[in-house]
Amino acid sequence: MNGEQKLASRSRKLRVGVSIFVRKGEQSVWENGIYQNCIFLVMLLLRSPLVEATYLVAGGGDGEPADAKNFLADSPVPLIDMNEAANTLDVMIEMSAQLDRDWVVAFRERGGKIVSMRVGNDYAIDIERMVFDKSHGLLISGAPYHEVWTLAEYESTCVPYFGSTFRAPVRVMPHLWSPLVLQREAARLPEGVKFGYRPGRRRWRVGIFEPNICMVKTGFIPLLACEAAHRANPDMLEHVWAYNTFHMKEHVGFNGFAHSLDIVRHGLTSFEGRFPFCRVVSADVDVVVSHHWENAQNYVYYEALYGGYPLVHNSHLIGSCGYRYHDFDCEEGGRALQTAYAEHDANFEAYQHNARTFLTQLDPENEANVRIYSNAIAALYEHA
Repeated sequence: MNGEQKLASRSRKLRVGVSIFVRKGEQSVWENGIYQNCIFLVMLLLRSPLVEATYLVAGGGDGEPADAKNFLADSPVPLIDMNEAANTLDVMIEMSAQLDRDWVVAFRERGGKIVSMRVGNDYAIDIERMVFDKSHGLLISGAPYHEVWTLAEYESTCVPYFGSTFRAPVRVMPHLWSPLVLQREAARLPEGVKFGYRPGRRRWRVGIFEPNICMVKTGFIPLLACEAAHRANPDMLEHVWAYNTFHMKEHVGFNGFAHSLDIVRHGLTSFEGRFPFCRVVSADVDVVVSHHWENAQNYVYYEALYGGYPLVHNSHLIGSCGYRYHDFDCEEGGRALQTAYAEHDANFEAYQHNARTFLTQLDPENEANVRIYSNAIAALYEHA
């Protein structure tokens, strides 16, 4: 029997959990993309014909389910602890919180299936942390996973790395995104502040949102793209907000780099801390300029596209959306920013239509996505 036939012969459908890191104190779903990814995955699992019940599982941190009441207000499924998960679940998907090896072994021994879903560029992150003596990320614990799931953006850097370190088959899965969390955040904006691009401004305000904590997403190329555009047309930019850079302001190298730029010397650029995307673009940003290195699928891209904001980017995985430049070509990035400035308002309706068409492909409730994830779950039982 194949996996689907074996599942059909069971007396009930599957109970599936997704691990999420929960700590005591304040925690926000906007801290990093993986928390939203957990929510979108359980949204999909609720639609799977193979799944009876879906849970988020609190693990990794020092928090209990009660600590996540506000943090997970947008979750469509209940949160349970690791003990309940051990006695309840048929399939556990490790995502935000890495599972203890002994827990995994015991879970497998009673017939449970274990998947590790990797949604970060762990190769780059792990190497940087080891080389530069930073706090560890992924631990090679030797836990016996049935499969590793990851995303198309990591095919070249991480798929072989995962296969070798986890000693398990690696499967590339669709990236998931829904406007649900964004819409709820937008509904909480102060009176008079509205999420979404507004045409008609004579000079644009740029937002750069790369986190600057790892090489895969930094603000250097976006700053240089803005510099190139400003040199070509000094009347184009009103301000450049470089978010997530405050921690680098006193670094000698970064300071020297920044003060070499006209956009800094002419007083156009501010170096800021970390803020929720929805709040700052709604009040202060007209265009998002971004850059990635082997990290081509990002929620900031999707959020900008959903809001109709012009997105200047170098991603090959978001179709024909936005205004693309290639690789590390900051000069081409400057030209893409100039093109956006010249054309966006006139082509706004077509831009929105193209973006929404693309974003529907990411929907956790999209039939194709539900089928692919369901087939992957069924495959866990192929060789049972």
